[in-house]
Amino acid sequence: MSAITTSGRPGRLLTLWTPEDKSFWEREGEAVAKLNLWISVPALFLAFAIWQVWSVVAVSLPGLGFKYSTNQLFWLAAAPALSGATLRIFYSFMVPLVGGRRWTAISTASLLIPAIGIGFAVQDNTTAYPTMLILALLCGLGGGNFSSSMANISFFFPKERKGSALGVNAGLGNLGVSVVQFLSPLVVTAGIFGVFGGDAQTIVKNGQNVQVWTQNAAFIWVPWIAITALAAWFGMNDIADAKASFAAQAAIFRRKHNWLMCVLYLGTFGSFIGYAAGFPLLIKSQFPGVNPLAYAWLGPLVGAVVRPFGGWLADKLGGARVTLWNFIVMAVAVMGVTVFLPAGGHEGQFAGFFVCFLVLFLTTGIGNGSTFRMIPVIFLTEAMRGVDRNDPAAVASANKEGNTLGAATLGFTAAMAAYGGFFIPKSYGSSIALTGAPNAALWCFAAFYAVCIVVTWWYYARKNAEMPC
Repeated sequence: MSAITTSGRPGRLLTLWTPEDKSFWEREGEAVAKLNLWISVPALFLAFAIWQVWSVVAVSLPGLGFKYSTNQLFWLAAAPALSGATLRIFYSFMVPLVGGRRWTAISTASLLIPAIGIGFAVQDNTTAYPTMLILALLCGLGGGNFSSSMANISFFFPKERKGSALGVNAGLGNLGVSVVQFLSPLVVTAGIFGVFGGDAQTIVKNGQNVQVWTQNAAFIWVPWIAITALAAWFGMNDIADAKASFAAQAAIFRRKHNWLMCVLYLGTFGSFIGYAAGFPLLIKSQFPGVNPLAYAWLGPLVGAVVRPFGGWLADKLGGARVTLWNFIVMAVAVMGVTVFLPAGGHEGQFAGFFVCFLVLFLTTGIGNGSTFRMIPVIFLTEAMRGVDRNDPAAVASANKEGNTLGAATLGFTAAMAAYGGFFIPKSYGSSIALTGAPNAALWCFAAFYAVCIVVTWWYYARKNAEMPC
């Protein structure tokens, strides 16, 4: 019997999906899973681009004549992180409720709202601040997508391939952070949309009047969002066995490993998105002679590109082992940053500072991949304990429970970790305000990584650990 049957839309509903069955996987499962993955990747890329577009737009507003205070600009940059993290909590549970194909298409199409809204709003410097704040909050729609995207892809792949698949989905999706920071300053320099893109604005740069099209930073994503939403609707699949009520998924809140993995993923993805959001500001505040836009995008690029490698490495060596050593390197690297900061009249050393941060971004990417490999393995292992392997019905039921709880935990941990996008830059600001330097914040980060090392070793990595993975 084919795994794909008709259900309203021919070929879109998978009524039989058993990726752990090797013959099924080789015969038809792998091709279907890869198709869904390669549509999911650009959808997630665009979600990250919209989520982070304010990191570029906000710094441009004063030059365009917007009369917003420094604090108001800070909240415009921070609002997407707060709304995105909060939306992830709800998005975590949407795939089993709505279906992965439907939700990917709907959530991707929703990105058109902030993209179009920002494009029009920045063309009028009398736009009220509350309007801008609402548009910034709506960019959180992009942040929310990560949880549902990762939960959806986790259903398609067998246990030994989940780390690699989730790493590819998240890693290439995370590239949206770097690309939006790199591409936006380029596309605003020309009227690439002609009469459809609106009029240019005039700014003063190096003492000369220069024309820019700031709206392009948002409009550039509109056609790609529309194309990708259609591709998701017509090209992806829903899995019948992935259907589950909220009550069934809410069982994760009673599971200890859900909360432990929230801590570990906060240490990896929370660090990635927080460092990405705060890196330009930290460079500008500590090394005034350095142009932060020339360097800031490189960190998120490194973290995103290496994430699939982290998932692959975890598949080969074990998620817990990779995560443990990764946190050790993160603790050393963040302490290394403090060595190269300005202090006591010393100007600091930017090269050493930058290299240490690149190591940090590298480890956030590897850790993102390894922790997300751990989660589905933990819940599948837990569900299978005590199950008679010779009872096909019991095995199928356990697999469904493990996949459902694993997917919900993937989404929920991503929601909790996304708050790092707000708290890390805010920690820098608070540390500088209280002590004159960001060192106190960095030492707090190192202490948190030490906690992550202990948790990983005790529960997952040591000999006779409670849940080896």
